[in-house]
Amino acid sequence: MPLDEQESRKLTPYHAAGELVGITKLVDDFYVNMDTLPEAETIRKMHPQDLAESRKKLTYFLCGWLGGPKLFSEHYGPISIPGFHKQFPIGHDERDAWLFCMQRAIAIQPFDDRFKEYLLAALSVPAERVRQVNAGEI
Repeated sequence: MPLDEQESRKLTPYHAAGELVGITKLVDDFYVNMDTLPEAETIRKMHPQDLAESRKKLTYFLCGWLGGPKLFSEHYGPISIPGFHKQFPIGHDERDAWLFCMQRAIAIQPFDDRFKEYLLAALSVPAERVRQVNAGEI
């Protein structure tokens, strides 16, 4: 395999995010935002007081979702993100609060600026899908 092709195979979003270490940092910063930003008060109440398991689950999910190891399914089995979140009242405000926490977390990561834009846009898709499922739109 030519070197260029080998290098391009390494450039998955998982690698651009810094693999497990980088994704863990992103998720930690995300949950700090959720814990501290007044805009996130409503969605913070949807989570357990101790966020350790939530952090682990989101980290593992994002690893696989970004093209890395499928840690979530290895540890927890399959998941439907919209299906799981259907138990919570998620509308426009809740979706936007989640994305705001994630946007703030992404902004302080040492990612390439283009990857930061890509990642937030990519995460907006499942966030909107969760809202649509909860609203009965799909």
